[in-house]
Amino acid sequence: MASSSPSMSTRFAAFYFFLCVHLLQSPAYSNVIVLGLPPKPDPKDAAATARWLTAHNSWGVLSTISSELRGAPFGNVVSFSDGLPGYGRGIPYFYLTELDPTARDGLKDGRSSFTVSEYPLGTCGKIDPEDPTCAKLTLSGKLKLVDNHSVEAEFAQNALFAKHPDMKGWPKNHNFEIFKLDIENLFLLDWYGGPKPLTPKEYFRYEEKEIHSY
Repeated sequence: MASSSPSMSTRFAAFYFFLCVHLLQSPAYSNVIVLGLPPKPDPKDAAATARWLTAHNSWGVLSTISSELRGAPFGNVVSFSDGLPGYGRGIPYFYLTELDPTARDGLKDGRSSFTVSEYPLGTCGKIDPEDPTCAKLTLSGKLKLVDNHSVEAEFAQNALFAKHPDMKGWPKNHNFEIFKLDIENLFLLDWYGGPKPLTPKEYFRYEEKEIHSY
């Protein structure tokens, strides 16, 4: 007769889960290195920090000019990817459907902004997400539909599906399409003293570097 007591692997998994939760709740967590995540760049290197945030986050808030709220801003939590793991290009790509207001808004008025935070990465410790040392980045520009038959669309789809495998099974009849944010302005706050001056040219100069080299 099989034993009804938990197996060794089950007990280990439970202990590991408890340990992770304990570390996340510990005040000392701010000094813990998150496994698989390259170190946060030096605050003096604004471009590297911005690209680090874009490469390692998997979701953010995409804000559009609402066509249904008389032009009021509308923010929506969306998944994104800027490239295959370790080879991000810095451009946020999204998999959106016109059943959602964000895609409808973007097709009518492309002016948009996209915000990501360091906080979900687990490297801010116990400080509040609004603390200046917990980095946050807002990319502003135009939300554009990517040509479905282009090389860029193939790159973007591979990037999105690699980071978000569930997307492959999303309903085909919802007509999901690939969008991107054409970046025109950047707002980065990652330390005391106000936002860092950063241009798109400076941001994209890291394009040919592997993210792991940050």
